[in-house]
This record gives sequence, structure tokens and C-alpha cells, in this order.
Amino acid sequence: MTPTEYEYLRKFLKDNSGLDLSADKQYLIESRLLPLARKAGLSGIAELVQKLQGGARQLITDVVEAMTTNETFFFRDKVPFDHFRDHIMPEIIKARAGKRSVRIWCAAGSTGQEPYSLAMCLKEMGAALTGWRIEIIATDLSQEVLEKAKAGVYSQFEVQRGLPIQMLVKYFKQTGETWQINPELRAMIQHRQLNLLHDFSQLGTFDVIFCRNVLIYFDQDTKINIFNRLARQIEPDGFLVLGAAETVVGLTDTFRPIAERRGLYKPNDPRAAAAKPVLAGAAPRLAVMAGR
Repeated sequence: MTPTEYEYLRKFLKDNSGLDLSADKQYLIESRLLPLARKAGLSGIAELVQKLQGGARQLITDVVEAMTTNETFFFRDKVPFDHFRDHIMPEIIKARAGKRSVRIWCAAGSTGQEPYSLAMCLKEMGAALTGWRIEIIATDLSQEVLEKAKAGVYSQFEVQRGLPIQMLVKYFKQTGETWQINPELRAMIQHRQLNLLHDFSQLGTFDVIFCRNVLIYFDQDTKINIFNRLARQIEPDGFLVLGAAETVVGLTDTFRPIAERRGLYKPNDPRAAAAKPVLAGAAPRLAVMAGR
């Protein structure tokens, strides 16, 4: 790969996925895009770049998805789900006792382990949520991972990563060497393709937003822009959950951390976010990356 080709691909990925690669990541691009080029019948990176410059739509999608990391597993990092069970939902149940409904958004849903983990948490609450209307929206850039999430079928390796055995037995059915989550839980999740850098106001407002292990891949301006727009989609008493390596501190005043609860944030006055301009050039496709 020539320096010119690498710079083109760096800009292409940032514009089309939000992925901000440093100058020394040629190996990463080559390792992921060379197999894609060969599969597409191309001679290598140079011809791939030519096709992208020519606007080959399917190839554009394939390149973005090839550079997307889909590392995820059930109850990943455990702490956010403890917060969800012990702190978030008790407050939501009390605050929403009148309308008896809750809306949750997994903004990097990947192959479904995070939203299904939340669905299992909610099911385990039993009578406390009887008669409640529960909506879980799971979004991701990749249509391929969304199809896997919708099917809810996982390998033995996947269900052994973080999933308590009692929940495996309770909520999954084994078929051969795979496990499928039961229809009742699958019906709790709405899976939608979405780019976080695009307008997501059509999703409406949420009581809880999980946006974990995705913003770490973007530059500071992009993070600020997304935080400000997330603030407009969350209820004033709602909760934002970020990954362990992510924070709003030093980036925006639209959210504030909750003391002694790592990764958990509350919105400040949403008018503060509404007053901030959307950054120029912050509307291309987003690669919803790890963590999911």
C-alpha cells in the first residue's frame, strides 16, 4: 500500500465510519482489506481504492464492515449490568410508576449480546414490571451483525462468555451445537440499522441509553457532537451508560458522572446541549465498533 492509498483510506474510513486511524495503522487496513479485495476479485489494495473512488456502493459497505470490530459477549464487564439492576431500574420503576413504561436504547448492539443481557435482567425483575410496556431498541451500522442478533443463535463458545449457566438453561434452547434465545426475549428487542453520526432524533427519547465501547474510536469533536445529540434523546432523569474507558469529563457538560458508579451518567439541563451547534462534517456513516 502506498502512502497516498493509505491516506485515502484513512480519510475514507473517517468520513464513512467515524473511525479515526493513526498514521501507523497500515497493517490493520491491509490485514482486513486484502482478504476483502481478493474475495471481490480485485488484485489488491490499489484496485480496491480505485473502485472506492469510483463509488462502488456495495464495496463501500463491505469495506466499512470489514473495518468494524464486533467484540461483544453476554453481561460484558458485569458492572454496567449491576448498575442497571441495582440502581437504574429501581429509580426508573419509581419515577415511571404512573405511565408504567420504559424505553432503552443499545446504541452499539452488535450481534445482540448486550440487548439480550438487558432483556434477561428485566425478566428477572418479575412482578416488579408486570403490566409495564418495555421497549429495547438495538442499533448497529452493520446489517450482517443485526441479522445474527435478530436470529439470536449463538455458539457454545459465545454462550460460555459471561452468561450464567442458570440463565442459559432458563432462556435458551439448544439445537445441536448452538443455542437460541427464546422467542419471548427475541420479541423484546427491535433491531435497526443506524449510523450514530447521522440524525437519530427519529428514535424518540429514552429512559436509558447504553453507548458502550464505541466512542473510543472517534476523535474529540465527533465524541462531543454525539454526546450533545444523545443528551437531546434522553429523558431529564434518564441514564447514560458508557464503557469503562469512556467518559464525558472534559468533553461536554451535557452529562455528569454519578459518584462511585463507574460508567454511569445523568443528563444536565438538555437546553445546554440544544444550544450547541452541530459540528460541520459530522454527518457521515459511523462504524459502531467494539462493545457493543
